[in-house]
Amino acid sequence: MKNKKKFNLETLSARFFSAFVYVFLYAPILIVILFSFNTSRRNITFEGFTVSWYGEMVRNSGLLESFVNTLVVASCSTAIAVVIGTLTAIAMFRYKFKGKGVIDSLLYIPVVIPEIVLGISLLASFAIASVPLGRISLVIAHATFSIPFVVFTVRARLSGYDRSIEEAAMDLGANRIQVLTGITIPIIFPGIVSGAVLAFTLSIDDFIISFFTTGASSITFPLKVMESVRSGIRPDVYALSSIIMLATFIIVIISQSAAYRSKKSGKD
Repeated sequence: MKNKKKFNLETLSARFFSAFVYVFLYAPILIVILFSFNTSRRNITFEGFTVSWYGEMVRNSGLLESFVNTLVVASCSTAIAVVIGTLTAIAMFRYKFKGKGVIDSLLYIPVVIPEIVLGISLLASFAIASVPLGRISLVIAHATFSIPFVVFTVRARLSGYDRSIEEAAMDLGANRIQVLTGITIPIIFPGIVSGAVLAFTLSIDDFIISFFTTGASSITFPLKVMESVRSGIRPDVYALSSIIMLATFIIVIISQSAAYRSKKSGKD
């Protein structure tokens, strides 16, 4: 009887703390969605329900332009980071060379260094190289801090990689390019996708580095939001944020469903 009571108490405690964690994590998101339907322009208190701000969001050209800039910069920087990061991870895994440990340690610097320091250093570098501040500088900056994350993710996927498969393919006549494109990349592709998603998310979310490396004609969505904080965030900003969160939620469900089906088919 005592064990049963103890079990019930532990179960209730686990459920309570689990519910608390979920509320703590998702309550702010639900508040953003709720306030996107608020009739009040000041958006301090919820006064009534309306969907007019979603129409206002479409008519807000500055807000939509900043979001488009964010998507363009994130897509370009992610593509660069994935190519460089994947090749770097493969090279670091496959070859042993002098200074490999130093290079491996240097990869952690963009990750652990404060973003404000990285932003200032990139701004100084662009000034020395006479690179105009705009989309190009943003893409370069975002790719710079995204590459290490791709390297770490892909290298984690390579940790259990069996190189005897490559050797067997080369024995059968495949060259190094064919081995890379036909064997290595397909096997580590889940790691590449994970690194790409992480790089894309970090780019969309970045504010500090973007603040130092952007131009007047290439304002991103986080910068636009921070700009509106001074006068009060309008509900159309909440509306666009709600759509972004909904799209993210759908992508996560699709990716998790695909991973579950892949895992289930592998067991079968």
